[in-house]
Amino acid sequence: MSDMTSTADAPRSPGRPRSTRADEAIVEATLDLLAEGSTIEALSIEAIAARAGVGKATIYRRWSGKEALLLDALGRLKGAPPRIGGHSVRDDLVQLVGAVGQHVDPRARMIMPCLVPEVSRSSAHRQAYEAIIEPRREAMREVLRRAVEHGELRADLDVEVAMALLTAPMLTQRMVHWYPGTDERILPERIVDTVLAGLRAR
Repeated sequence: MSDMTSTADAPRSPGRPRSTRADEAIVEATLDLLAEGSTIEALSIEAIAARAGVGKATIYRRWSGKEALLLDALGRLKGAPPRIGGHSVRDDLVQLVGAVGQHVDPRARMIMPCLVPEVSRSSAHRQAYEAIIEPRREAMREVLRRAVEHGELRADLDVEVAMALLTAPMLTQRMVHWYPGTDERILPERIVDTVLAGLRAR
């Protein structure tokens, strides 16, 4: 067994910091297995432990179970939500739309499309997915609500529908390349300008 295994699995004295090396290996192993084609249902703690070179007890000391580990691992793919400047509704929305379907980890292109059927079949998986994307959704809600309060957007704006109009085209493009030949670098601006034309206060 590897040195990491023996170190990570050794009993800890109170206050001893947990091994960040083991944490990293466990999360990386989870993402590698998903990227290689393992489904969420088939993915097991045993397989993750074997890939990471740790014992199962090491994983259970850090996460309550597979769902909690998956939440952390999949959250890693997305990275931190974008930090918006708050200068204008257009600029903020362009930044947020540009982050839709964007991932900091290249494995996301193999993993995220496979999650769609899993999310559809399982309420637990849906809740996990929503927990990952909710900070980004709330950031967009705040931008839209602020614009309504300042009179920039219609007072009767349906915020949730507006969010769907803004995010769906970008997500579709990044997941299935729906618009062949489209320059993704300028697509967020085109989407935002088109949608805002119908949302601005008259």
